[in-house]
Amino acid sequence: MCGIVGAVAKREVTGILCEGLQRLEYRGYDSAGIAVISSLDSTLQRLRKVGKVKELIGAIRENRPTGSTGIAHTRWATHGKPTEKNAHPHMSGDRVALIHNGIIENHVALRLELQADGYQFHSETDTEVVVHLIDREIQACGDLLGGLKKAVQQLTGSFALGVLHRDYPDRIVAARVGSPLIIGVGIGENFIASDTQALRPVTDRFIYLEEGELVELTSDDISIHGVNDESVESRTVQLDRGIDAVDKAGYRHYMLKEIFEQPRAIENTLAERISENQVLEAAFGVGAAEIFERTRAVQIVACGSSYYTALIARYWIEELVGITCQVEIASEIRYRKVAVLPGTLFVAISQSGETADTLAALSAADDANYVASLCICNVPNSSLVRASDLCLMSRAGPEICVASTKAFTTQLVDLLMLAIVLGARNGLSAEDQQELVSELRRLPDQLRRTLELNQRIQEVAEDFVEKDHALFLGRGMHYPVALEGALKLKEISYIHAEGYPAGELKHGPLALVDDAMPVVAVAPSNELLEKLKSNLQEVQARGGQLYVFADLEADFEEDEGCVVIQVPGAHGITAPIIYTLPMQLLSYHVAVLKGTDVDQPRNLAKSVTVE
Repeated sequence: MCGIVGAVAKREVTGILCEGLQRLEYRGYDSAGIAVISSLDSTLQRLRKVGKVKELIGAIRENRPTGSTGIAHTRWATHGKPTEKNAHPHMSGDRVALIHNGIIENHVALRLELQADGYQFHSETDTEVVVHLIDREIQACGDLLGGLKKAVQQLTGSFALGVLHRDYPDRIVAARVGSPLIIGVGIGENFIASDTQALRPVTDRFIYLEEGELVELTSDDISIHGVNDESVESRTVQLDRGIDAVDKAGYRHYMLKEIFEQPRAIENTLAERISENQVLEAAFGVGAAEIFERTRAVQIVACGSSYYTALIARYWIEELVGITCQVEIASEIRYRKVAVLPGTLFVAISQSGETADTLAALSAADDANYVASLCICNVPNSSLVRASDLCLMSRAGPEICVASTKAFTTQLVDLLMLAIVLGARNGLSAEDQQELVSELRRLPDQLRRTLELNQRIQEVAEDFVEKDHALFLGRGMHYPVALEGALKLKEISYIHAEGYPAGELKHGPLALVDDAMPVVAVAPSNELLEKLKSNLQEVQARGGQLYVFADLEADFEEDEGCVVIQVPGAHGITAPIIYTLPMQLLSYHVAVLKGTDVDQPRNLAKSVTVE
């Protein structure tokens, strides 16, 4: 996810911009650049470098651009390889400089149109199309903000833009369409950024731009144009200067904080990657279209919780795409001979990107039938990211607790987006794509409603404190949710727990059921519900105590032997993501009541870097 920083002030801004870029390095990037309007002659001064921000800072020390208005950017390549000519900011002549997050879907048609108007292109990016388009429209209407507005009306996609113009040296204009952009409010200076983290050293006051809004900034004024007519003052939010990504922010444990961060983490994961109707294929990186065109099967490898996300993804891929999806534990696949189907995409999943078994499995994936490798990871520039042909960052943000929560759900969102883009190439209708994208957009709010179950689950957790064993049941794509629920409980509460497909009860686990072992069921209203109910009746007949997580339509009645926790209704495809949160809350509250070390459970590490 690219990073944006911009500043207009009454002081020199190069240092502010560089520090902002450094604070955005966690997002992942392959190049960095800066453009500043000279305080001496109003010329645009630009520097760009491939690699780390420190490479850019080194170049700035040798040739420091000086001025009080500037923009800066870190780029993750989507259109065009990571080269200096493709790095941001992009310029149109010596007049306009632009930084851009997101993807422009109609860039090919616009490029042809602008070339016909005489514009020359020097990069492979969709961004250069935008900067020339803005230049053309500013010249046509004679106004900076008006030109940006005209240009935005011609763009299709998801984007955030920050613009400088040499003839308007005291201002920045910016736009937000489907990609996050915030304003930092200062005293005698104002800022734009893709993340508040970039601006914490210079301000604690922010405005979150809404969809479709444009903004014009000077050092003394903020002018926002859109449907929200509230004043700048009323929209300004002041954040606690003491809170950042590694603070507990008032929560008792990192785990609880990270559980409640999931709606925002998923919003970040979706940002710039979906349009109104589809998942944007280019978000998977340079060459994704050609790789996906050749993909005829998928092989996923992972460990721990990531393995359970892969099991859910298998249902999605085979249902939505109609191709074979194999899932293997990384520590197993690396030690056996694998028969690879022609046209197989190798997908590796790891929160840290340093999981030893997953890296070894990727290294061993040298079969000619693999078309390419794709990793899903939360840590930019990690070993897994560097070793893979394509990468989709999960954007969970720093996850401090050893037990995975927001990394798990953001991985699921990434995998669902993969299933949708592959489906688009294998017969998934435009209507179905649009429905699924709409469900992805709804997901953060659905998760917020699900988190309202926190108090209810805390009360239920008291029943587990004195137990030594627990059984988690699910059917279909909710069987892996049960596996993850059992893993969380055993990880942090030290209660032995097993996840099982409910249909397998008669094949062994039913022998363990008695009034001393709680049985947790994941029971959304779907085509397998009646079969699941039949399985649960078997538990009750043996005196087992049921704890059923179900939506209203599932029509479970609570009685002495059955506690029902009502989960908000969900679309069948996204339901596994929603039902994961109650499992996390249950394990957390049980662990707190038992007095265990929730964030650092015994014998476990966040990143397993040895075999």
